[in-house]
Amino acid sequence: MSQQPDEVGGRYAKYVLVVLVLVYVFNFIDRQIISILAEEIKADLGITDAQIGFLYGTAFAVFYAVFGIPLGKLADVWTRKSLISVGLGFWSVMTALSGTARNFGTLSVFRFGVGIGEASATPAAFSMLSDYFSPKVRATVLALYSSGVYIGAGIGIFLGGVIVDTWKDWYPDPTMAPFGLAGWQAAFFVVGLPGLLMAVWVWTLREPRRGQSEGIDTLVEPHPFRVAGRELVAVLPPLTLLSAARNGGKALLVNVLAGLFIAAIAYGLIEWGGNPAQWIALGIGVYAAFSWTQNLRVRDPATFTMIFRSRTMVCVTLGFPCIAFVTYGVGFWGPPFMLRAHAVDLSDAAIILGLSAAVGGLIGVAGGGWLSDRLRRRYVNGRLYVGLAVPLLALPMGLIFLHAETLWVVYAANFAFQVVSPMWIGGAAGTVNDMVMPRMRAIASAYYILMITFIGLALGPFLIGQLSDSIADAGATSGDALRGGMEAGLMMLVASLVFLIPALWVLPREDANRLERARAAGEKV
Repeated sequence: MSQQPDEVGGRYAKYVLVVLVLVYVFNFIDRQIISILAEEIKADLGITDAQIGFLYGTAFAVFYAVFGIPLGKLADVWTRKSLISVGLGFWSVMTALSGTARNFGTLSVFRFGVGIGEASATPAAFSMLSDYFSPKVRATVLALYSSGVYIGAGIGIFLGGVIVDTWKDWYPDPTMAPFGLAGWQAAFFVVGLPGLLMAVWVWTLREPRRGQSEGIDTLVEPHPFRVAGRELVAVLPPLTLLSAARNGGKALLVNVLAGLFIAAIAYGLIEWGGNPAQWIALGIGVYAAFSWTQNLRVRDPATFTMIFRSRTMVCVTLGFPCIAFVTYGVGFWGPPFMLRAHAVDLSDAAIILGLSAAVGGLIGVAGGGWLSDRLRRRYVNGRLYVGLAVPLLALPMGLIFLHAETLWVVYAANFAFQVVSPMWIGGAAGTVNDMVMPRMRAIASAYYILMITFIGLALGPFLIGQLSDSIADAGATSGDALRGGMEAGLMMLVASLVFLIPALWVLPREDANRLERARAAGEKV
């Protein structure tokens, strides 16, 4: 493992930051493009809003979250830049193959693959950047990295709309197109294949010494893949039963009972609202996460303690995902809403909404991270203050976007929403990394991302889509139905405050005694 010392915060560190931001841009181009393609895919494959929400959210999210755990562990013990490179190449191939899909099932499988590949990037990137930069600027740096979400999302929306319209101009008769590809299928090829070149570039990066930004030495793991393999067994059904059995008969019984309980809930949700693919996939994901948590408690009690017995971590890994429910849900359904409710052209919506997402998101993420670090220097809860401000600012902007009738007001409200709604991202990631030891950062980040993914990505787009279908079945127009679903989704901003406000009382104490808590849990510090 090559771990050359590099100046903390120096020129090379900034170069690595730029490259990793570009990786995240590719990550979200591949992920978000399905939003602007939703209406084309629905018409071509004959699927519903709920199924589109499944393709964007759950089909991707469950595999992203579940494989994020072993890949996060691998990032803690192996060369992080190599992991990111391999993952980028894999998800780029899966995105391109999505262009070959001819039905809902096949497209779902390729979305599973995209989720697995993309799970390699962010935990490893968070960990690398936390070593390359001082903790004093951690929220700013992680926010700059996270700005790739909005740059990539904006580019994905823009490219998707332009490619589809251009393809239709070139091939008005779809049967005359190369290989009979529809415009949305061509779009997947165009955005997927360049990622292979980016993967080669990432491979050339230097790996930082783990813990160098805080002067904490970390032992090198001699068998990284064996360690990650144990993590995979602990999280991947049905191998989870073997992992639980190794921890004793009681652990196996608890695991089986938990699996049956989760299966019963999934069955009830299917009976209540249909959509078996959604609830089966999410049930598997929740069971996998439970199995991993159960196993982590036995194998690595110090990491388990720092994550699950920290009230701060519990609060932030519930509160911030509630905001993510809104950013993912409203962000995904925004373009279809404009097409249905305001009858705008696909290319116009792609350009305006894409630029709003890219520029507004960049301003919001970077500005929120910078403000989080500034406030953190003066107040121990500084990063939480930014997170608490987001629901108060985003809710009115979201409501104006949904209910304004004048087009320029709608676009202006959307831009404002894109600015304020992601301001929490850098502070949230910084807090998660602050609360654990350096060797735990990637796995803690993987768990944090798992919660963001389950609550935000797997539930946000799907539930809004399902509400839209239900309202449409009751007789509403497609535009009004989607408006109603998105309006209900915005209420999750209120729920976020229920979890974030208590964190104001527990974070100061836990931040001050982090090393003591780690030692008490058996960590050698």
